[in-house]
Amino acid sequence: MIKIAVCGAAGRMGGRIIAAIKEAEGVELSGALERPGHPMVGQDAGFNAGLGAIGVAISDDLNVVVDGCDALIDFTAPKVSLKNLEACALKRKSIVIGSTGFTPEERALAAELAKDIPAVLAPNMSVGVNVCFKVLKDVARTLGDNFDVEIVELHHNKKKDSPSGTAVRMGEVVAEALGRDYNEVANYHREGICGERTREEIGMQTVRGGDIVGEHTVYFIGMGERIEISHRAMSRDMFSRGSVRAAQWVVGKAPGLYDMQDVLGLR
Repeated sequence: MIKIAVCGAAGRMGGRIIAAIKEAEGVELSGALERPGHPMVGQDAGFNAGLGAIGVAISDDLNVVVDGCDALIDFTAPKVSLKNLEACALKRKSIVIGSTGFTPEERALAAELAKDIPAVLAPNMSVGVNVCFKVLKDVARTLGDNFDVEIVELHHNKKKDSPSGTAVRMGEVVAEALGRDYNEVANYHREGICGERTREEIGMQTVRGGDIVGEHTVYFIGMGERIEISHRAMSRDMFSRGSVRAAQWVVGKAPGLYDMQDVLGLR
């Protein structure tokens, strides 16, 4: 039985992860973590997940929660995730991170901290999205430089980072397949007389509104034809189930930084 703890247990995503752990076989919820001062600290973690009392109280003590788990699942924010990754590294515990908005420097720090433990860091835990990553790589390689690439993503009005980590990863996958540096070719803004589109650029457009869970479309636009590869998330449950699957996979693996492509065997 793999013992899993959840960080951000009082949040929307934390509640869905707790529910997914209770539904999955071979795992159990060993701990639930929230920031010090959160009003739900001390309450049963099952209430936020819609499960009623499950006998696991929400704690604000990171060390105690990490001590009691085999793997920590973290959907918070980059700075918090790095702190939790460091705590897991010190105690030789696995971690699954689904936070988005990491800078290149923060990603490099995550890789450094993961030299001592197995860690999964992925901008999207959905099985479907990760299949899309693989498809995008193959499509981009086949089409080459003759098609313009544009990426549009839609999310709810509470999302803090833009563009989404998933959209950025899609852009990185396409850029790598085309032999481009994503950081040099990504175009986040067009306004006024901005000139003709360059062949190399990858357009990134963001929509925020309402309660959209997450939608991503990559357009490959050629002369007289267009290919659209889309993924639409209907609920957060696909992310929570994917994170539990990642936690089951990562425990016992060799130290290093992995992503969902590794978890799903898509490399």
